[in-house]
Amino acid sequence: MGFEVLDISGDVGLKVTGADLKELFADAGKGLYSLITDPQKIEEKKAVRVTLESHSLEGLLVSWLNELIFQFDTYGYIGKGVEIREIEGNSMDATVTGEDFEPGRHESRLLVKAATYHGLKIEKANGLYRADVIFDI
Repeated sequence: MGFEVLDISGDVGLKVTGADLKELFADAGKGLYSLITDPQKIEEKKAVRVTLESHSLEGLLVSWLNELIFQFDTYGYIGKGVEIREIEGNSMDATVTGEDFEPGRHESRLLVKAATYHGLKIEKANGLYRADVIFDI
């Protein structure tokens, strides 16, 4: 389905929709990457596997996005392709394909610090999953 950027005073957010939870989480990851740089300039050269567990589905989404931010902040890894292999209960297994961020080649957009729980709720309506996620910048 996709994502839409929400302009929030002092922060930024994403409104994400998906046909299922896998699509919702994948689109949330892609939306996050679009806040950081232009995804069209990212090449899928390297894969990173992410497995996570949390106390709730909302907690899993926050942990997922914060892991992607950690990979970027710590290793300079920026993703483009996101495959959610499995979401079962409050655990997930995913693969992100991308490359090392190169300032001369990749546009710097926002410095995203963290995904937050502020106003976060995952809901299903009319056969679609929806979540609004706010990020500290």
